[in-house]
Amino acid sequence: MFYVFLLFVGVAGIGVYLLFMFNLVPGMKEERLGVLEALPPDTGTWKPDADSAEGRAAAAEGLSREVRHYYYEDRGRLVLQARCRDPKTDEIVRVEPEVTVKRRRVRT
Repeated sequence: MFYVFLLFVGVAGIGVYLLFMFNLVPGMKEERLGVLEALPPDTGTWKPDADSAEGRAAAAEGLSREVRHYYYEDRGRLVLQARCRDPKTDEIVRVEPEVTVKRRRVRT
């Protein structure tokens, strides 16, 4: 039983050490795990979406669907935003919830 406790304390100590080192030492996370893939080139630009299933459903309702990737710099998070507009009045009718886009780490 003592050896299990000793093993647990050792694993917890290594975990806490790595947690602090990855967050506080600049460049350590990128060196060990790789850098995040590049942001899409059209980040922040609204584009019409007529090809997806949601875009076709909005077109059937008489609306035009627009999507964009948006990057929250303070949180380091990339999201996909979507909205539906009335083509006659150009008014936003519906805003869909944001979907977080997972970015992979690429070895350099």
